Amino acid sequence: MKRLLIDGQLVEAEKTFPSLNPATGEVLDQAPDATAAQAEAAVTAARRAFDTTNWSTDVPQRLRCLEQLDRVLNEHKEELRELTIAEVGAPRMLTHGPQLDEPVKLVRYYADLLREYPLTEDLGDIEIRGRRHHRWVEKEAGGVVAAIIPYNYPNQLALAKLAPALAAGCTVVLKGAPDTPLTTLALGELIAEHTDFPPGVVNVLTSSGADVGELLTKHPDIDMITFTGSTATGRRIMEAASATVKKVFLELGGKSAMIILDDADFQSASMFAAFTICSHAGQGCALTSRLLVPREHHDTIVEMVAAGLERVSYGDPADPKTFMGPLISARQRDKVDGMVQRAVAAGAKLVTGGKKVDPGFFYTPTLLSGVDPSSEIAQDEVFGPVLAVIPYDDEDDAVRIANDSVFGLSGAVQSRDQERAIAVARRIRTGTFSINGGNYFSQDVPFGGYKQSGVGRESGVPGLEEFLERKAFATVTP
Repeated sequence: MKRLLIDGQLVEAEKTFPSLNPATGEVLDQAPDATAAQAEAAVTAARRAFDTTNWSTDVPQRLRCLEQLDRVLNEHKEELRELTIAEVGAPRMLTHGPQLDEPVKLVRYYADLLREYPLTEDLGDIEIRGRRHHRWVEKEAGGVVAAIIPYNYPNQLALAKLAPALAAGCTVVLKGAPDTPLTTLALGELIAEHTDFPPGVVNVLTSSGADVGELLTKHPDIDMITFTGSTATGRRIMEAASATVKKVFLELGGKSAMIILDDADFQSASMFAAFTICSHAGQGCALTSRLLVPREHHDTIVEMVAAGLERVSYGDPADPKTFMGPLISARQRDKVDGMVQRAVAAGAKLVTGGKKVDPGFFYTPTLLSGVDPSSEIAQDEVFGPVLAVIPYDDEDDAVRIANDSVFGLSGAVQSRDQERAIAVARRIRTGTFSINGGNYFSQDVPFGGYKQSGVGRESGVPGLEEFLERKAFATVTP
C-alpha cells in the first residue's frame, strides 16, 4: 500500500479507501485516507520549510532537486505508465502523450526556465524634486501552495502545478483525487526516496472525502490555492479562500465548440471531431463536445461523424490498439447516461451510442444530432464520450452559438481557408483554440480559460509567474 508524504516522511493513515480499476471495477489497492490532523501536519511542515529554510531563495538547490526529479521520473516512467493505465483507465497510447510522457517533460522545462528567467527587473531612475531615485522589482516565491487535482489527467495536473511552484521557490501540499490516489502517491514516494527535496517542501495527501480539501482552502497558513476541477467546486474554493484573501489559480470546466465552416473538408473534419471527443473517453475539460455545422449540411456531417464514432476502438486500456478506455467510475457513467437520456427526452436524436458496457465503466461513443443550443446537453459539461451536433445558419450565427456559454476554455474551427479560420477563431472568447487540427498542448503554451472556465494560466512562462510575487524597491541615489 502506498503512503502519504508529510514533512519528508512516508506515513500511513489510520483508515484506507479502495482505488478501483475502471476497466474492470475491481479493487487495485487501498489508499491512505488522510485525517484532518495529517493535513494540518502537512501544512505546518510546508509553512516551516518556507519560513525557516533557504528553499525560497536558493536557486541552485531548487535546480538540483528539479533535475533529480526529472531523472527519477524518467527512470521510473514504465512503472508509472502501468499504474496510470490501471488506475486512470488511460489507454496505453495516451500515456505516450498527455497522460505521462508529456507531463514528465514539465519538470525539465521549468528547471531550464529557472536558469534563464529574470528574477530581477531594473526600472531605472527617475528624478523627484531634484533627487534621483533608482527603482527595481524582485520576483519572490508566493509562499505555501495547496494544489488540488482531479482524476482525469493526474500526472499532467500534478506536475503542471508542482514543477513551476517548486521552481518559483514555493512549498506545496498536493492533494490527489479520490478516484486516482495511487498515481499521485507514487509521485510522492519517488520524491521522498530518490530526491533531496528538503522535508516539508513537498507534501502529498489523499483522502476519500472533501474535508481535507476544504481544510486546505480555508487554512490561514496557505498562501495560494491552485485547483483544477469543476466550475461548481471552483466557485466554492474561491469563496472559501476569500476569508483570508488567498491567491487562487482555477482551471475549471469547459463546453468547447468545434465549428465546421461551409468550405471545410467535411470528411476529415468529421473524423477529427469523432476521435477528439473519444480521447480519454471524453474526460477532458478542453475537448470539443459541441459540434457546430452548417444547417444545410447537418445530415451529411452527422452521418460522417457517426461512421467515425463507430470506428473508435474501446476496451482494455492496456491493449496498445485501444483508442478509448472506460469512464472513471460507475457514478460518472451514470451521470453521463442520465444527461444523454434527458437530451433525447428533450428532443435531440440519438444517432449512435448511448449504451453502458460491462464489466468496468465503459460507455459507447455517443452522437446526438439536432441539439438545441440552449439545452442542458449543449450548455453543461458532460465529461464523457458524447458529442452534441448543433446546426447554424451562417458564420455569425456559429460564432454566436459558440460564445453562448458560461465557459470559455477552448474551441476549434475547420476550413479550407486558413485566414478565414483564423478570423473566426479570434471572435471566440476562449483561452485556447485549434485551427484545422492544430495542437496547442505543450509545456511552453499557457493553458487556461475565459469566463467561468477559470482564473490564471498553467504551463509556459505564465505558469511560473502564477507562483511568484513582485516586490518593488526604490532607493535614493547620490
